[in-house]
Amino acid sequence: MLKYCLSVDIGASSGRLILGHVENQQLQIQEVHRFENKMIEKKGQFCWDIDSLFSEIIKGIKKCHQLGINPVSIGIDTWAVDFVLLDENDQLLTNAVAYRDPRTDGMMEEVTSIIMKERLYLETGIQFQKFNTIYQLYSLKKRDPEILKRAKSFLMIPDYLHFLLTGVKANEYTNATSTQLINAFTKKWDKEIIEKLGLNFEMFQEIKMPKSKLAPIKQELVREIGFEMDVILPATHDTGSAVLAVPELADTIYLSSGTWSLIGVENHFPICVTKALDYNFTNEGGMDYQFRFLKNIMGLWMIQEVKRNFDNQYSFSEFVEQARDEQFHSIVDVDDPRFLKPVNMINEIQQYCQETNQPVPERPGQIAKCVFDSLANSYKKAIEEIEDIFEKSFNRINVIGGGCQNELLNQSLANVTNKEVFAGPIEATAIGNLVSQLIAVDELKDIHHARGIIKQSFEVKKYVSQLIEK
Repeated sequence: MLKYCLSVDIGASSGRLILGHVENQQLQIQEVHRFENKMIEKKGQFCWDIDSLFSEIIKGIKKCHQLGINPVSIGIDTWAVDFVLLDENDQLLTNAVAYRDPRTDGMMEEVTSIIMKERLYLETGIQFQKFNTIYQLYSLKKRDPEILKRAKSFLMIPDYLHFLLTGVKANEYTNATSTQLINAFTKKWDKEIIEKLGLNFEMFQEIKMPKSKLAPIKQELVREIGFEMDVILPATHDTGSAVLAVPELADTIYLSSGTWSLIGVENHFPICVTKALDYNFTNEGGMDYQFRFLKNIMGLWMIQEVKRNFDNQYSFSEFVEQARDEQFHSIVDVDDPRFLKPVNMINEIQQYCQETNQPVPERPGQIAKCVFDSLANSYKKAIEEIEDIFEKSFNRINVIGGGCQNELLNQSLANVTNKEVFAGPIEATAIGNLVSQLIAVDELKDIHHARGIIKQSFEVKKYVSQLIEK
């Protein structure tokens, strides 16, 4: 009998439930439910609607049963860094405040005045970003210290959703590393850092690895959905799952392209050297204690916001087609904090170009081309930094995730780097999530076996530079 697993992959703008099974040496996937996700405002803060997300997960599970398919397991991945705190009765003490909320403004500077930046990087290996969990928690300590005193459980977003399914609490490793509170070498919560910042060490949970069986779903949910299944932890950090779906990693730089762009390489150990700190690279934990040495770059969030600013009158594919027809070459620094949550993305892009004495984009195609060219330029710079740190050249770039469907951006990347660019698989995060579960239920041997199956299951498109070298 075929064993089906169910991947729940929730991104910043949408979530999806995807069934997967192995048949005839191929991974077969089937989307069963898709839903919207967005930030909402609660008490003056940008938050995620965690109750709505869980409700949509239950809807998706029920759809499986309606299809006559009862998966043996389920696993949830989301974006990183965000969390909730629970009290002694496992009730929410906090909203699921979103990383784009400005509550962390100035917090990174305060934390690094208590713990030297170099020391923090040496211990954790994590990229300095103003919205990291460490700065969110420190902000909460300053704003409402009583909540932190009452907190008995710290759960990241997928941890909390898994808790709602099972009643069992744990912190999954790959997502926990994004907090900047995990020691990169012991792979445990760094008690010294936590206590030095006046945080409650006892609220952090046991760390569990991808492929771990957390628990069966609660009996009350079994009665509601009509069948039993286990929660098996994937790499709950969506990038951790996505990278598992890269078919070939030898001499390959991966680029997980979505709301964020994450570009890097897989490594066997953390690189916490000064040059990596200066370039602001991160060492995020992966399956089997691998490390994702990467840089987090502002991604397609910019074009998503541009689309919204144009009242959604253009589709993403229409932006690509209009940009293809434009002869326009202004570049913005996509990692400038001004683009993180501006009131109006179009105005912010135009103001940046004006301030830097570049042509100001006006037409939709010009604005889109500015975004795509700026992203390609940022990717090129990050690749050069990776090659400088590793003192070697990488021949291939593999773009994965929804953003790999942007053929114009893929071609631009091939042009500016003069490297082979491979695009696919598209549903990389859901595939990587499924792989963790399928290994746990003995449908796949290990990650090497899984990558071989992925390679022969999904289309990957190749791009080469179209520029004539002089």
